[in-house]
Amino acid sequence: MQQDKVKYWVELADYDFETAQAMFETKRFLYVGFMCHQVIEKILKAYWSSVLEEPALKIHSLSRLAEKSGLDKEMSEEQTDFIDALEPLNIEARYPSYKERLMNTLTEDRCRELIKQTDKLRLWIKNRL
Repeated sequence: MQQDKVKYWVELADYDFETAQAMFETKRFLYVGFMCHQVIEKILKAYWSSVLEEPALKIHSLSRLAEKSGLDKEMSEEQTDFIDALEPLNIEARYPSYKERLMNTLTEDRCRELIKQTDKLRLWIKNRL
């Protein structure tokens, strides 16, 4: 049962990672950031499901998911800093002016780096499942 939940979250995270790459290729940089956030949120929920009996919290805070599952204790400072950088990229239900300001920070170079770091953290967490 728990393994089904882990598999479910991993598959969603992998799908979202492919979507982030597709958004990068089509230069939809606002959505690159959002999808990278989604990837890490879902892989953190996979980790949660692998170590805790209770269902993953229905929250979007990456740092809280890492903390509540205990994964934060294994993470490097670079990894926790990356999670903090992804946190504001969860653009679901944000006002257009916020999205516009955010979009100005999401350059092609920054998005390339986001994808690289997201993949690195995604694989690191997957190796702990």
